[in-house]
Amino acid sequence: MSVSISVDAMGGDFGPKITVPASLNFLKSHPDASITLVGNESTIRKFLKKPIESFDRLSIIHTTQFVTMDESPQSALKNKKSSSMRLAINLVKEGVADAIVSAGNTGALMATGRFVLRMLPGIDRPAIASFLPNQKGTSCMLDLGANADCTSHHLTQFAIMGSILSSVISKKKKPSVGLLNIGSESIKGNEVTKETYELLKKSHLNFYGNVEGNDIFKGTTDVVVCDGFVGNISLKTTEGLAKMFADFLGQEFKKNIGTKFLALFSLPVLKAFKKRLDPRRYNGAAFLGINGIVVKSHGSADAFSFEHALMTAYEEANSKMIAKISKQLKIDQKLI
Repeated sequence: MSVSISVDAMGGDFGPKITVPASLNFLKSHPDASITLVGNESTIRKFLKKPIESFDRLSIIHTTQFVTMDESPQSALKNKKSSSMRLAINLVKEGVADAIVSAGNTGALMATGRFVLRMLPGIDRPAIASFLPNQKGTSCMLDLGANADCTSHHLTQFAIMGSILSSVISKKKKPSVGLLNIGSESIKGNEVTKETYELLKKSHLNFYGNVEGNDIFKGTTDVVVCDGFVGNISLKTTEGLAKMFADFLGQEFKKNIGTKFLALFSLPVLKAFKKRLDPRRYNGAAFLGINGIVVKSHGSADAFSFEHALMTAYEEANSKMIAKISKQLKIDQKLI
């Protein structure tokens, strides 16, 4: 199967300077994929190594309009109907593209994707899902910020979608699902988590039970489910802790000549450690619940990082993820 991806070439902090090289690298490693770059054609062409006519799997749709990083979702929907983001999403709606990737304004991307593509039947709200490194590999966590307040039915829907996404990306047939809580016992938590626990117990998912914050990085479960308020705080705390740890390590190695000398011998280990925790390798958050594949890259992503977002979109499209989610929703429709 061939996979076509539309790219909001103007999105993010750097636009075509990043999106174009990343797209070219991606096409080299994915001979069955094609990409449509949507944005200012003259600007895009500046970052192509050769004329666009030389590429048989790369095309450009020209527009001069784009959504700024600080623009409100309402303004993007009302006033930017010809923006690179909107036109890229339209390609998915029209069936021209199988997925859309953007490093642009998160709120605008969510609102526009939801407006143009609509929601999947059986899903009330979209959720932001991403993969985090743990001691066993990676785990899928959602929601990471789209919904501050959720009902037990919303969390159950998130669990279903996260399980399918995890199976698509990690290639596990029946990923384990954990409900993030303040304790492992079923009686722990607020009323919403208690109700969610009971619903997930009745589902056809591989429900592990409640998991605590430290389980995220132990790799206790393949999927971690929570509301967007808890999820976003957990994510930002993790990012801050990782940066602090790296800074502390660097400071210790720079203390004196002896520690600097020791750092030289430790360089291979330090490089391997850095690679393992490199956030660029986990770039590409999925907007689940929307009736189409929408992947959000970090706004400050470099070409390496944006390429990983393209890989995420490719895996989701190639595996027919939307159809799989719809099928699972029908199986557990009484719970949602």
